[in-house]
Amino acid sequence: MADTDRTRTDATGQLFDELERVHAGMLGVDGSGRHMQPMTHFLDRDARCLRFITASDTDLVAEIGLGAQAQFCVIGKDHDFYACLKGPVTVSEDREKLDELWSSVAEAWFEDGREDTKVTLLEMPVAEAAVWSSTGSTLTFAWEIAKANVADGKTPDVGEHKIIDFRTAA
Repeated sequence: MADTDRTRTDATGQLFDELERVHAGMLGVDGSGRHMQPMTHFLDRDARCLRFITASDTDLVAEIGLGAQAQFCVIGKDHDFYACLKGPVTVSEDREKLDELWSSVAEAWFEDGREDTKVTLLEMPVAEAAVWSSTGSTLTFAWEIAKANVADGKTPDVGEHKIIDFRTAA
């Protein structure tokens, strides 16, 4: 169950913990007109950066070109935490980082494995994130719905929402 108190007090830590628990999300390029697509992400907490391994001949890489703005959305494993991250995305030439992230799962997607010329590393420093957490308690949810239905102007209090601006965060 998502900790709504933690969303208020440590949204960044909670976001990063959830990103480590979830193995994939949806990545899209702003303004491309294309649908977001499922991608496995690799989190670098210290750099506040996401990386993705893909193929150079994908529509996604073509849309990124020399650089673009992207969004990456995830839903927590317990379906009570949601996040949308924004930031610039570029094709990275960091071969050492690619080697560090490489796995048998990544290898399965490429005919020639790590030596495949299409292997491409994307890098997305996170500029901003919106996070939402909700109560996993059925009793709390029911109580809040009941209160909202009997009180004028009352809406259910079943979660928290926070915007994290990494450009101004220390």
